[in-house]
Amino acid sequence: MPHPPSDVTRHPGAGPGHGPHGGPLSREEVERRRRTSRLRHVLPVLHEGLLPFTDSGRHVVTVADAEGRVLWREGGAAVLRRADGYGLAVGVDRRGTAVRTWACAGAPITDPRDGRLLGTVDVSGPPAAHHPATLALVGSVAKLAEARLRDLHLASLERLRAVAAPVLARIGERAVAVDENGWTAAVTGMPYTRRVVLPRALSPGRGRLPDLGVCSVEPLPGGWLVRPCAEPPPGSGTARLVLDLTHPHRWTVTASGGACRWTHRIGARHAELLYLLARHRAGHSASALAAALYGDPARTVTVRAEMSRMRRLLGAYLEHRPYRFAEGVEVEILLPEDGPEPFPRAAAPGVHTR
Repeated sequence: MPHPPSDVTRHPGAGPGHGPHGGPLSREEVERRRRTSRLRHVLPVLHEGLLPFTDSGRHVVTVADAEGRVLWREGGAAVLRRADGYGLAVGVDRRGTAVRTWACAGAPITDPRDGRLLGTVDVSGPPAAHHPATLALVGSVAKLAEARLRDLHLASLERLRAVAAPVLARIGERAVAVDENGWTAAVTGMPYTRRVVLPRALSPGRGRLPDLGVCSVEPLPGGWLVRPCAEPPPGSGTARLVLDLTHPHRWTVTASGGACRWTHRIGARHAELLYLLARHRAGHSASALAAALYGDPARTVTVRAEMSRMRRLLGAYLEHRPYRFAEGVEVEILLPEDGPEPFPRAAAPGVHTR
């Protein structure tokens, strides 16, 4: 199935092969996408399953990524020349190509881990060469490709499990080994969960994960070792939180206590919520927060949803009924020095500092 980079064809002007997203990709970009696409792992499956078409001399088989860009194609020399004329060259946007005199049969290929679309495989050729069962065959081959991806994923988890098992046995505490996408390979001292939600940019150190709270994260070959760390209990006198509002639109919250310390970037609404709670340690009802945030005490459903998200982030640092910081949590607010207010004038009516 793979074709050399010289297979990339450029069509001048807005002729065939120019989809709604511009002209064909450069040779370098095609190569980059080929190297990073998970579809590269199933090219042998696609080649073997669709061999009758590529050997017929009358069909061209194309594999496109999720954006519709053709990354690979296969067929006889004559049919590939015809495909060039129809705009089915490597690098073009397959979605914007209408081949009126050819019949096409395509099927999606999805990632079996999460159902995300990886791309499509397509068989194109003259109508006389197409059989009624062509579409079904292409769909079956796509399913075989997905099964191959599933096998590869399970094999990678087995390799990670073999690496992580002795580590988990040695540390003797709650821990989970996950791959780079959060799929669990091994776990000890805590309930098994199939997948752990990871942030897009995960790095070694301490941080808060949505499913596990504050964790220590260490790299493993092919994944991560994640160890939840205990947060200081309310009233322990060791919990501290810093709300940094010194840089408008770049607000952060830093929590520390015991051996745990982490910093998280927050948006405007969550920064306003924490500011209101910090300024009134006795707490707020949902209606009082709604009035301070939106100028409307009736918007309690929205407030409860926002506070639920904040409690998933801050855990034991926050309490409810009323919403407030827990007893014993030291809270510090950092404001701009002689500069603008941390929140714009059009923001929540209850948060203006001056």
